[in-house]
Amino acid sequence: MNRRSFIKKSFLGAVGITALTGLYTWQIEPHWLEFVRVKMPVKNLSDTLVGKTLMQISDLHSGSRVSTNYLIESLQKAKRYNPDFVVYTGDYITVSEGEVLYEQLQTVIKNSVKGTYATIAILGNHDYGIGWADPDVADNICQIFSAEKIQVLRNESFEVNGLVFTGLDDLWAKKLDAEKAFKTYDNTKANIVLCHNPDACDLDIWNDHQGWILSGHTHGGQCKPPFLPPPVLPVRNKTYTAGKFHLSEGRTLYINRALGHSLKVRFNVRPEITIFELEKEIT
Repeated sequence: MNRRSFIKKSFLGAVGITALTGLYTWQIEPHWLEFVRVKMPVKNLSDTLVGKTLMQISDLHSGSRVSTNYLIESLQKAKRYNPDFVVYTGDYITVSEGEVLYEQLQTVIKNSVKGTYATIAILGNHDYGIGWADPDVADNICQIFSAEKIQVLRNESFEVNGLVFTGLDDLWAKKLDAEKAFKTYDNTKANIVLCHNPDACDLDIWNDHQGWILSGHTHGGQCKPPFLPPPVLPVRNKTYTAGKFHLSEGRTLYINRALGHSLKVRFNVRPEITIFELEKEIT
């Protein structure tokens, strides 16, 4: 092989690899859903809840950028796991050109996964519209969820079968009110906190909560070079990528990689639905 032929073939090979990688990140991985199983030891958990499952679904981003069929198919797959609890942790829409596509969200939520014991949601920044500043959008989304018997927690708690869920409203929308949310907090009970944006974990707001905090928001960065951190993360604390983090004072953070996407591109960061298995925390 002469030099010119070698260069030409090398160039064509590089172009081919680039094209295939682009096709993969655009058409395959954004819809290649992974169900991730995680053990969840909970302090003060009752014997009756040991072995029960809690499913976390986050960041659907229903709208023009995420296929409604993909979201519905994913939720149908999730239903096969028959979860006991289901929590949705924010960002259900993406506002496109100033328009909120409520009908698409309604279609998706009509196919939502429900827990045997409870189905709970919190809001994310996108659920407050453009600039995270439109409370009417958030109220409309709450109505859509309420119509499907999904309880949205906005700086409040809800107890079911001895398990207390505390739902914080969104940090970027400036609606997070921890004092209100933790007003009735009881550390002798089993507690799980839902908080869309993991940056809130670094604020001095956590009262005496020792336990799990379930978040979303980051999408895991959506693209992650091998052995390197994601180059783009919408958080101040760049260690908050995805997965489990042991925090100070007995708190554990879990960041879901998102079901949907803000831009249709993923590489080495598959979309995720998490299935937690409840167990007693050993002290």
